[in-house]
Amino acid sequence: MTFIKFTGKRLLHAVLVLAAVLVLNFILIHLAPGDVVEVIVGSMGGASEELVAQMRSEYGLDRSLPEQLWVYLSRMIRGDLGYSYYFNMPVIDLILPRVLPTVLLVMSSLAVAVALGTFLGVQSARKPESLSSNVVTVVSLFGYSAPVFWTGIMLLLLFGAIIPIFPISGMYDIVKSTGGIGRVLDILHHLILPMFTLAILHVALYGRLSRASMLDVLGSDYIRTARAKGLSERTVVYKHALRNAVLPVVTMTGLQMGRLFAGAVVVETVFAWPGLGTLAYQSILRRDTNTLLGLLFFSTLMIVAANLLTDFTYGLIDPRIGSERNRRD
Repeated sequence: MTFIKFTGKRLLHAVLVLAAVLVLNFILIHLAPGDVVEVIVGSMGGASEELVAQMRSEYGLDRSLPEQLWVYLSRMIRGDLGYSYYFNMPVIDLILPRVLPTVLLVMSSLAVAVALGTFLGVQSARKPESLSSNVVTVVSLFGYSAPVFWTGIMLLLLFGAIIPIFPISGMYDIVKSTGGIGRVLDILHHLILPMFTLAILHVALYGRLSRASMLDVLGSDYIRTARAKGLSERTVVYKHALRNAVLPVVTMTGLQMGRLFAGAVVVETVFAWPGLGTLAYQSILRRDTNTLLGLLFFSTLMIVAANLLTDFTYGLIDPRIGSERNRRD
């Protein structure tokens, strides 16, 4: 199968997944009790039945579920995410300014987790019975077991209150009016705590996974042959062994994107990071259905794109995989 056909097939699968998720999210959210009208009426201190009925009619909530689903899918085909009746603005205008902060948080956390976790796993696998290997194992288990919100609060208290070297909330200091490199450094300064909070859990995961994979690869025949040729241990480990050992890590990276975005909701709430997670939390409290559906669509879109990228990365790391797919397909 040519690369174009392979790409087309994966894109078709992605579109089908997006369509299925759109329908499932819509049904589940609308089957849940409560709606935005109840929240608005509650914030008003009450309203007459006539006003409530009028609001439900204006928002289309008086229609049957299939009718509402049809209207929603028709809008989505046109690229219209709807209108947020609680925030009183189009959903797309709510989401777009928050996409970049969330992507920055998630991708930086992922980069730190993969790089640091793989490095610790490889070092641990090189001397599996050493003290350092046991320390990495214990720390990994602790990091994987600790809830994200607890880790965030502990880091916030430690480095925001006891040792106040990092900001505790926001994405940048609104008092500072500097732009350019000053603004970039300010954002990076605010990013450190939420980034490491989200990364710690996944450092433990990638560390354990890369350690197990590396131990398996280091026992292979071709590794013993490479050592018998007189190659240095560094060349054997990082040039020959790591390339095969990293494949499970790449797989897990794609599979963990959904968990990263879920963790971002908690982390952004703890640190008041102005991303999609904070908006999702606010929308859930206010039962803002249109905004929630728009957020779920964008999250799904980014996760599907990450899985596609992971699929293509496989062929770059190990060309044999791409050749095998071509023969099979």
